[in-house]
Amino acid sequence: MLRDMTKGRPLPIIIRFSIPLLLGTIFQQFYNLADTIIVGRFIGSEALAAVGTTGSLNFLVLGFVIGICSGFCIPVSQRFGAGDITEMRRFAANAVYLCAFFAVVVTTVTLLFTRQLLELIAVPDKIIDLSYSYIIFIFGGIPAAMAFNVLACLLRALGDSKSPLYFLAVSSVVNVGLDLLFIIGFGFNELEDVKYIGLATVIAQTVSALLCFIYVRKNFPILRCTKEEKKFSFEHSKKLFFMGVPMGLQFSITALGSLILQRAINGLGTVAIASMTTGNRISLLLFQPMETLGLTMATFCGQNLGAKKLNRIKQGIRISLSIQLVYSVLAGAVLWFFGRHFAMIFVGAGEAGIIQNVQFQLRVLGVSYVTIGILFIFRNALQGLGYSFMAMSAGVCELVGRVVVAFLLVERFGFFGACFAGPLSWVLADAVLVPTYVVVMKRLRKGIGEQT
Repeated sequence: MLRDMTKGRPLPIIIRFSIPLLLGTIFQQFYNLADTIIVGRFIGSEALAAVGTTGSLNFLVLGFVIGICSGFCIPVSQRFGAGDITEMRRFAANAVYLCAFFAVVVTTVTLLFTRQLLELIAVPDKIIDLSYSYIIFIFGGIPAAMAFNVLACLLRALGDSKSPLYFLAVSSVVNVGLDLLFIIGFGFNELEDVKYIGLATVIAQTVSALLCFIYVRKNFPILRCTKEEKKFSFEHSKKLFFMGVPMGLQFSITALGSLILQRAINGLGTVAIASMTTGNRISLLLFQPMETLGLTMATFCGQNLGAKKLNRIKQGIRISLSIQLVYSVLAGAVLWFFGRHFAMIFVGAGEAGIIQNVQFQLRVLGVSYVTIGILFIFRNALQGLGYSFMAMSAGVCELVGRVVVAFLLVERFGFFGACFAGPLSWVLADAVLVPTYVVVMKRLRKGIGEQT
């Protein structure tokens, strides 16, 4: 369903768009959660550490994939908001061509150098084979991940956040079902178990991509291009490239900081690795509402920029910040009081060291949630306004924060020092993003005038 976000009261529009997007991202996170819970419960703590130690590497690569897909679709939302359907289709067609190119390149490079990357981040020898057998399947599924993400981003650019949710729900059920079938039903050895956990995720992603493609072909005639609109355009591809690649690099730069931090954590042993894995999975799930509200602002700002409604953009930002503040307080309280119980979902009560570590980590993250909420709003707003390079500066700040923690706090305070990497990086990013947004809005007002 198409949704024009340039008309009507912003609050209901933002909420209606955000809720399906939130449920969709929860289902997407459910892939990782299901893998982590099943591995921790049915295979063991070493396998849990093996899957967890690939998290930053996974984010480095798949974050780039998700980022470029999101960036490629920003001109689509801007042209849709402006009512220029022909240009919108040209951008959509060239976005698909670029995604196919990057899918081949990224998949080839990662498959060739996966082992070296695991060695580079100092994955312990006792679990490196387990880590490799898991992540190599995930990287082999990059084309499926990219196909789904570009189709989902095109739908969201047109205001449809519901349809991707349905496909993610189906694929999540497939993922969990295959996990249980492979591990409990077939009962392989530990190495094979971890490998098939990765395979299940790839199959599930492929299902979601195929369903989304069929749905778009059947129900979105607005995306059906004429022969002329389908032609490869250097000018359109150039604009898409400079919009999408900085967004992809932003994720990768952030992930590079996480990789450096992961290397430091890997030196602390499997208990620390498993603890950080568990804490991150729980935290990622709880900050999905903040992330999806940020993603909503990318589409909201993109469409309203196309319609030259700058005052409406400012109004949407204020509303989103208010929602973020309320949610941050509530989510922080949940993490503070129930962190121990969340940890015991992933590991048994006998893993006292992991449970204690996770409880501390979640309390540190919980009191810092307001800072990442601000980050999501302003970073995505800048991306929707077409300033991807400026938004990328947030990734550099996050890199700096994690590097500082990895080289100073982890060495001195161990796991407890590592828990402050996220909060420090978010504060540094906010210090750049907020004033950048103010400058950009002033520049746009001078360039395109007042609200129409």
